[in-house]
Amino acid sequence: MKYRKLGRAGFDVSEIGHGLWGMSGWGGADDEESRKALRLAAELGCNFFDTAWAYGDGKSDGLLGELLAQNYGKRQAAAANYSAHLYAASKIPPMNRKWPASPRDSYSEVFPAKQVFKYMELIRDKLRVDSIDVLQFHVWDDSWAGEPEFHKTIEKLKSEERIRAFGLSLNRWEPENGIAALRTGLVDVVQVIYNIFDQAPEDKLFPVCQELNIGVIARVPLDEGSLGGKITQETKFPMGDFRARYFGPENLAATVERVDKLKAILPAGMTLPKMALRFILSNPIVSTTIIGMRKLEHVRENLGMSDFGQLDEGLLGELKQHRWDRAARPWSA
Repeated sequence: MKYRKLGRAGFDVSEIGHGLWGMSGWGGADDEESRKALRLAAELGCNFFDTAWAYGDGKSDGLLGELLAQNYGKRQAAAANYSAHLYAASKIPPMNRKWPASPRDSYSEVFPAKQVFKYMELIRDKLRVDSIDVLQFHVWDDSWAGEPEFHKTIEKLKSEERIRAFGLSLNRWEPENGIAALRTGLVDVVQVIYNIFDQAPEDKLFPVCQELNIGVIARVPLDEGSLGGKITQETKFPMGDFRARYFGPENLAATVERVDKLKAILPAGMTLPKMALRFILSNPIVSTTIIGMRKLEHVRENLGMSDFGQLDEGLLGELKQHRWDRAARPWSA
């Protein structure tokens, strides 16, 4: 496993991290399977784990807290050259429970101080830590960047050492809707969708992150699973699974068509998910990419991608042609 700096947060994090949404927010989750996957990830050198209170009303935070309490990182550090610390990132839910955020909503309706401090304490308890490594707002709208309450809240969280770093999880397909907040000096880390299809963060967001030394967490590396290469026009997901809405009639056919075009340019011996992950890791501005891994074989396969390095320039150039710019839709939130 290779490690990169999480921007000005200063943490050395595994370039492939573990996302916990699927352990509570998707169909088919099994708690014992999830625990085994988390333990194996830590044993194989993954030291960055991303969760959120909204993932099962604290359930995923609790699963991660169990792992942190077991000191898996310290157990492995003696045998490998990486930090013994396992880094936990979690997210405060919006008080109005609306995803994505909208400029029609006031900051006081979404992240008033009482909401932030209430869930910060709940998350700390679930994670079993004194200070949260990275605490993020789960949605964001840049019209709030100048709000005095926003500034006071983040400054207090840091000064009282309730958190070590603060971040924003940006709305789907709105990577520039966070740049004003980055320029306040309050934000240390930004989480954004970035993959072969969703390349828009390269335009304006990533240059600002590089300028300000903001850590970048690239999420949805496999486009909610389509870049795993197994979804077809006949694929159905169970009720209650986010993917049942995401891959509904408005999105499934177009996605499968684009995935088929990617399969046509796969180099010999390379799988589609391997190409997708290596595309992200080929960008040095990315600090870590988080991927959901509930099954042990997925943990082994995905974490092993770190060993292969960047894609060659010719293939990267071809993949640039598969960019897919989209606007947010109700089914995509």
